[in-house]
Amino acid sequence: VQLQASGGGLVQAGGSLRLSCTVSGRTFSSRAMGWFRQAPGKERESVAAISGSGGSTYYEDSVKGRFTISRDNAKNTVYLQMSSLKPEDTAVYYCAAASAIVVVTKLGEYRYWGQGTLVTVSS
Repeated sequence: VQLQASGGGLVQAGGSLRLSCTVSGRTFSSRAMGWFRQAPGKERESVAAISGSGGSTYYEDSVKGRFTISRDNAKNTVYLQMSSLKPEDTAVYYCAAASAIVVVTKLGEYRYWGQGTLVTVSS
């Protein structure tokens, strides 16, 4: 299973970006997917997660109401729509695929990781 994330870039505070992550293989719909981020000098943290069917989602408190995770199982792709971006959202964002089909949020529960895409929010 390989993951390819894209969509990062430089945006002003208050702006929006959409991250995409395309996953190889035939097991995409049976895997929960997650987005994590890691800011300089900080630990990697969970941002959002979605179940294999897309029916259940999780958001970290600081992004609730601003970020939306979704998936298109026909395209083997998961998305993270980010709006009302803040400078503190600046980080490398990683997508990850779990072995479980239900929503999971811990790093150790994700088996496969993408290469990361940098999001920089200027004030």
